[in-house]
Amino acid sequence: MSKLFTFRPDTNLSCLSQHKFRRSSNKRFLKPSSSPCLLNSRSLKVSCSIREKENIAENERISPIVTGLKVDDELGEKPGIGIEKLGLENLSWPPWKNVPQRYKLIGTTSLAFVICNMDKVNLSIAIIPMSHQFGWSSSVAGLVQSSFFWGYALSQLPGGWLSKIFGGRIVLQFGVLTWSLATALVPVVAGFMPGLVFSRILVGIGEGVSPSAATDLIARLIPLEERSRAVSFVFGGLSVGSVLGLLLAPPLIESFGWESVFYMFGLFGIMWFLGFQFVAEDQPSINSGSLSRSQSNPKSKSWETSMEEFGGSLNVPWKSFFQSKAVWAMIYAHFCGSWGHYCCLSWLPTYFSEELDLNLTEAAWVSVLPPLASVVVTSFASQFADNLISNGVDTTVVRKICQTIAFLSPAACMILSSVDLGLPPWEVVTILTAGLALSSFALSGLYCTHQDISPEYASILLGITNTVGAVPGIVGVALTGFLLDSTHSWSMSLFAPSIFFYLTGTIVWLAFASSKPQSFKKID
Repeated sequence: MSKLFTFRPDTNLSCLSQHKFRRSSNKRFLKPSSSPCLLNSRSLKVSCSIREKENIAENERISPIVTGLKVDDELGEKPGIGIEKLGLENLSWPPWKNVPQRYKLIGTTSLAFVICNMDKVNLSIAIIPMSHQFGWSSSVAGLVQSSFFWGYALSQLPGGWLSKIFGGRIVLQFGVLTWSLATALVPVVAGFMPGLVFSRILVGIGEGVSPSAATDLIARLIPLEERSRAVSFVFGGLSVGSVLGLLLAPPLIESFGWESVFYMFGLFGIMWFLGFQFVAEDQPSINSGSLSRSQSNPKSKSWETSMEEFGGSLNVPWKSFFQSKAVWAMIYAHFCGSWGHYCCLSWLPTYFSEELDLNLTEAAWVSVLPPLASVVVTSFASQFADNLISNGVDTTVVRKICQTIAFLSPAACMILSSVDLGLPPWEVVTILTAGLALSSFALSGLYCTHQDISPEYASILLGITNTVGAVPGIVGVALTGFLLDSTHSWSMSLFAPSIFFYLTGTIVWLAFASSKPQSFKKID
């Protein structure tokens, strides 16, 4: 140690035997112990009691003495005191540094879903000026919007299968990158119909693998008693994305043209992909002890491990899936719910613009109300479902209650909106907003059932039901435009088919749905 001071042999000093940094009034200070230490001219001798040694052993870190002296060379450091020696490494930066890894992944997955629906609804706003510029009829506009769902339907099963093999985290990040690049490509190919359709198919493929990837993440990371909240938080990002997309699109279009929406929203997804790499780097720090007992290891599999399991993963018990009444109930319920959701998502801005004679910005603001209200309903519904399960109510009963609310509420509100009761336009908006918001109860109903009955095959089951659920996006959205050209009636083209599927879906769900865990392997 460098000699900075000279001591007389008979000099007795009191020094610090151990130190801790403590926080008081948002300040840090040293609190020394009262142990005496004796310094002489030849050597530095420290006398500590046995009790003090035990205290030292219990401390995870002991900061070095900070008295203006240089740090001893035995510490292997250069002269001077680093931040880590002062204990400042305990400061959390970034703020989410000490957040459990499963919550980081769930949070970033929800953010991906926000961007997902921003890229989904942007066309429902941009289609209005695009139709005027390119001279599209309602049928052509419906064809353009429905092309997204072609890719969305085709990617469901591959997405679920890949999520099971490689993990939802890996599949999700490449899905986001795919749909973001394809979104930014739309203005380049907009004047060439095959190119435009192909770009929207790519957007659908990228977004199509995301639900299965998210379901895989939740099944791996979240215990049953937290599952409704996790599912609602992740898939609730879709409603937030709809709100943000509908709010941001009109001013961007009016200020910079409709092309700006696709460039800007595509950039958001690319930025998410780059930022997600930092979350992925923290993956090994997951504390498996904090996860539920039934969870598999959430760490991503290496390429070698994944390929070793590749052959076994091909043996999916498809026959067992389709022998289950509960699976068929999920399939039909998903189809019915998607018909109302996708048709309204695609056509409500046009409905509000033409039926209520609102301009682009006003129509978009009104279209924001249903997804905005859904955010509120989602948080309530998830707490409602998890509390019932925690209090001992059968999981199947809880899922049936939530899904019934999700179906009957929008059906009743659409009936009121489609019947000519002489209601003013803003009352119709309020009724539709309430009905579509309550349909968010499905996140605590149908969307939790995949994990309930089989955490192992949850991503594949969602791939199956979401494949069928994407059909209304292909058929329903295009059919709505065709019926609108034929009947010129919004009630017949938009509301009547949705009402039919909501009612029949309720009957099938109550009769056959179940959340009882099933071992599909044993059935085969």
